[in-house]
Amino acid sequence: MYTITAAASITADLDTVWATVTDVDAWPAWDPHEEQARLDGPFAAGTTGWSKPHGAPAATWTITEVVPGRRWGSACGLPGGQIAGMNTFEPAGAGQVRCTKSFSVTGPLVPLFWLYFGRRIRRDMVRSFAALELEASRRVAAAGAEPAR
Repeated sequence: MYTITAAASITADLDTVWATVTDVDAWPAWDPHEEQARLDGPFAAGTTGWSKPHGAPAATWTITEVVPGRRWGSACGLPGGQIAGMNTFEPAGAGQVRCTKSFSVTGPLVPLFWLYFGRRIRRDMVRSFAALELEASRRVAAAGAEPAR
């Protein structure tokens, strides 16, 4: 098994962060990792989605767990294995949200994944957290509310 984890604290409120990360169809508009994305139903366990990251193949995945406002997980099959992801969001003080993203890869493609995708995914996780902070702020401003401080 190969696991990649990254975390960051961003300036935002938890409700706006959750609304942003669960709006799968909008990911490509703000997340530099995603070229295309869609969700084929409600944001709930068992629903499938599809995404095409920049520089990587497109994949169909399934939401495996949802704890509203706190975390969601997904899984995608690989030949002889899978990629499982977990996204966690926690209050981290006044106007701060601690975001953690983790991917675990199992199966015979682990060495290829580590060599080719590992460094890029870790870099993109950090870029995605920064972009999430900007998008949450933009959504708050568009709604006419005060951004988190």
